[in-house]
Amino acid sequence: MSTGGAAGLPRIAALGGGTGLASLLRGIKHAPVDITAIVTVTDDGGSSGRLRRELGVLPPGDIRNCLVALADDESLLSRLFQHRFAEGDLSGHSFGNLFLAALTEVSGGFDLAVQESSRVLKIRGRVLPSTLEQIRLWAERADGDVVSGETRIAAGAGACRRVWLEPEPAAHAPALDAIREADLVLLGPGSLFTSVLPHVAVPEVAEALTAARGRRAYVCNVMTQPGETDGFDAADHLERVLDAAPGGVDTIVVHEGPLDPEGAADYAAQGQEPVRTDRDRLRGLGIQVVAGDLAEPGRVVRHSPAALATVLMDLVREAAGAHPATP
Repeated sequence: MSTGGAAGLPRIAALGGGTGLASLLRGIKHAPVDITAIVTVTDDGGSSGRLRRELGVLPPGDIRNCLVALADDESLLSRLFQHRFAEGDLSGHSFGNLFLAALTEVSGGFDLAVQESSRVLKIRGRVLPSTLEQIRLWAERADGDVVSGETRIAAGAGACRRVWLEPEPAAHAPALDAIREADLVLLGPGSLFTSVLPHVAVPEVAEALTAARGRRAYVCNVMTQPGETDGFDAADHLERVLDAAPGGVDTIVVHEGPLDPEGAADYAAQGQEPVRTDRDRLRGLGIQVVAGDLAEPGRVVRHSPAALATVLMDLVREAAGAHPATP
């Protein structure tokens, strides 16, 4: 039985990385839930990649974005964390990345640095890395080509078949606890092979997801992604998740509705197309389908944080009702 989160609120554990998870968090942070964001640590590009190579710290960029997403949007500190230097030796680095790297050295651990940054920013909820170990992401493409490194995977051509981590890491224990205790566990939205599947490539995370007592929902992307999901429909996305964590998803959340024509044309020119939904195929996988008009208006085709939050709140209320608090 659930004992409820903070102040008896329903618990959500959201697994992802990149911009997709941060967008979800911005939409739901003011809702009456106890939210824990669990973030991948496979980024090897940009500022995060430089700090990883030069200082040996875990990549801070996705963690920083999630911390800021859960903080006060108007706070000076939030804006400071996102400030990116444009000149000199610090060019390309964000202040928040440097702050997390420095705090890791001062505190003696990346997890402690994230905790202290959470307090500094006074975030709503928690942010946790999925593992505290240095790992490298590998992918096998549909043509059999094997690629290493998140940046090279995302920059490649053709769909991927599977991903794995080297070395195989242990999970961060608080992340496992958050999955076990959640009323609703979310996977995505985000890049399937570089933000979502790296979580279930951690064996303990996949096991916790499969054994979770709460509802497990996969939030499918609105558009396909070149170099990862070329030609994929929603069922193709879901099948890759279920291959990595059999029985680990109960519900898929998909966008069904119009898209900005000019925006869709811009994406088509880059080899991206709307993710199609074959409801019969999804139901054949034994999965509940939750659909809605979830796209943000405008030429940038992505989830609307507000629309997605509305759907997720319905799911978490249903899930929490199925696991009432212990008297």
